[in-house]
Amino acid sequence: MPLSRSLSMTSLTGVLPAWEEDELPVEDLLLFEVSWEVTNKVGGIYTVIQTKAKITVDEWGDNYYMMGPYFEHNFKTQVESCEPPNPAIRKAMDALIHNGCQVHFGRWLIEGSPYVILFDIGSAAWNLDRWKGDLWDTCNIGLPFHDREANDSLILGSLIAWFFKELTDHLGDKPNVISHFHEWQAGPGLILSRSRKIPMATVFTTHATLLGRYLCAGNTDFYNNLDKFNIDKEAGERQIYHRYCLERAAVHCAHVFTTVSQITAVEANHMLHRKPDVVTPNGLNVKKFSAMHEFQNLHSTNKAQIQEFIRGHFYGHLDFNLDKTLIFFIAGRYEFSNKGADIFLESLSRLNYLLRVHRNDVTVVVFFIMPAKTNNFNVESLKGQAVRKQLWDTAHAVKEKFGKKLYDALLKGQIPDLNNILDRDDFTIMKRAIYATQRHSLPPVTTHNMLDDSADPILSNIRRVGLFNSRNDRVKVVFHPEFLSSTSPLLPMDYEDFVRGCNLGVFPSYYEPWGYTPGECTVMGIPSVTTNLSGFGCFMEEHVSDPAAYGIYIVDRRFRSAEESCNQLTQFMFSFCQQSRRQRIIQRNRTERLSDLLDWRYLGRFYIHARHLALSRAFPDKFKMDPMAPLKTEGFRYPRPYSVPPSPSASIHSTPHHSDVEDDDDEPYDEDEEAERDRMNIKSPFAFHSFVCLHEAIEGCALGAI
Repeated sequence: MPLSRSLSMTSLTGVLPAWEEDELPVEDLLLFEVSWEVTNKVGGIYTVIQTKAKITVDEWGDNYYMMGPYFEHNFKTQVESCEPPNPAIRKAMDALIHNGCQVHFGRWLIEGSPYVILFDIGSAAWNLDRWKGDLWDTCNIGLPFHDREANDSLILGSLIAWFFKELTDHLGDKPNVISHFHEWQAGPGLILSRSRKIPMATVFTTHATLLGRYLCAGNTDFYNNLDKFNIDKEAGERQIYHRYCLERAAVHCAHVFTTVSQITAVEANHMLHRKPDVVTPNGLNVKKFSAMHEFQNLHSTNKAQIQEFIRGHFYGHLDFNLDKTLIFFIAGRYEFSNKGADIFLESLSRLNYLLRVHRNDVTVVVFFIMPAKTNNFNVESLKGQAVRKQLWDTAHAVKEKFGKKLYDALLKGQIPDLNNILDRDDFTIMKRAIYATQRHSLPPVTTHNMLDDSADPILSNIRRVGLFNSRNDRVKVVFHPEFLSSTSPLLPMDYEDFVRGCNLGVFPSYYEPWGYTPGECTVMGIPSVTTNLSGFGCFMEEHVSDPAAYGIYIVDRRFRSAEESCNQLTQFMFSFCQQSRRQRIIQRNRTERLSDLLDWRYLGRFYIHARHLALSRAFPDKFKMDPMAPLKTEGFRYPRPYSVPPSPSASIHSTPHHSDVEDDDDEPYDEDEEAERDRMNIKSPFAFHSFVCLHEAIEGCALGAI
């Protein structure tokens, strides 16, 4: 689903640098994109290929195909079956089908409606032992029988290599084929295709290295020890050596190797022993509103819905002002350390102390949206929403009765006696409703019953820091261990609507090759916290002069200790709490203005460059590219907003006690004027340094600065 933003004078469309790369003759080429997550949502790669589909179809038309595994339910609900437009593809599919392997073709029902070719792994499983032997004979990689995921990836890869062999035999010299493989699950297809000398250009993208994710999950000081790991030993101890070998072999077999961020490029060089040729950042489809204020209205509407949940969840303890309550959240896979939930909880404890010491009237409600093992909703949470609804119904009934009596009195030309307009029964009903809100326990910190409550990392750390939602706490915690859904009886909201209603997204990740969550916040105009160890954070540091002025707070987790990073995060959140309502509105406008940076219409050019480079290496006689030339992709740098004072301290109140009433001495601000001046002040597009130089500079910092 495309994310929405505004189109107005605040939009910086038009300043994006023009693409200088020579256009590829797409009419004489076929592009295939291979991933385990085509029509099959598992993780973030699904978002990448789904959102990128439209701009790729716009460029390639009927010459673009996606390839992945066939799952019956996904095919029936997401794919419209049809015949391939290219006869050579039909013949290649028939060759597999006639040998007992099922292949399905259709249009994926997403924006752009790309063609998909899906291979039924189960129908070809009888070939597994033979294909394992082929893999061993080809590259001496053996797969254990108990690793089903690795075995399935081999079956898929063997089918894809078989398909490409049949296809290229039918096509001959024209059109040429480009195949782009994502992640290690698609690696066997690339390895087998290259070992069989199938004439096609290949690109391999790693979105995160296998071993990197495992090492970071084990609380390893990963980035300061990149050059010290014994890679084979570490992979073997974690029983993923065969997967690591598949990943590394695919990386070295590809004509072009890419990764999604500069920080992951450094990691890949050490883990996989090849420097990426191109960095291909992840983007989003940005849908534009006709008026700038619409995304602000959506924020207000969705925040009101979240406030309704808060009223129910904290019934009996609702002694804080919801108009002065800020909503923070963290979301993603439940990787406690990798996603930064550990330092987030510690920082929340310190923020709670600061708000209490300064007697601040701001309350912060923090949501943890991370799926974990549960057995049902928490009874106390369900009761809270029921009590809230009962109170609403009572208030509505009394209001209707009050309104009718007031109406009748005014018709008679009388001013009603307010002491008599409500009778004894009305007061009895209201008193019963008030008594129903009394509770003798604290509001729960989780909305569900956890299967392993005592060992859960989030709950264990909540107990350690003492954030139990007591009346004195200025920071309240709600752990929602399930993905959000509009059909939920507790919090009936989709994720996008929930994000729009929050004030700040906090993602202090330690291991985050890209990071779609802060990117989604940016496109929706919601400020966020990220780190310089995430691909998104590094990207923003490179493209924005003063990220914090635009609502992108970047915690330094690379060159600071955990204690220093925790203090920095606490200060970011405390400063955010000090902002007035007007300042938050201004900041949301600035955050939303960065959407163009994350649009596939800009970021798609890096994929274009990777394909062109692969063609020049696979077919040097047909496609020319100077191997020593720097990337022609261009970048630009957003300036500090002109109305932001030179000193950051001047843009916030000097005391935490503030009013939401606009003061005369607030910073001058005109959205259209500031956007126009920023457009004029954007630095001239600069050519990126060659990746080798940039990579070496980053590598030097990672290894030599600590």
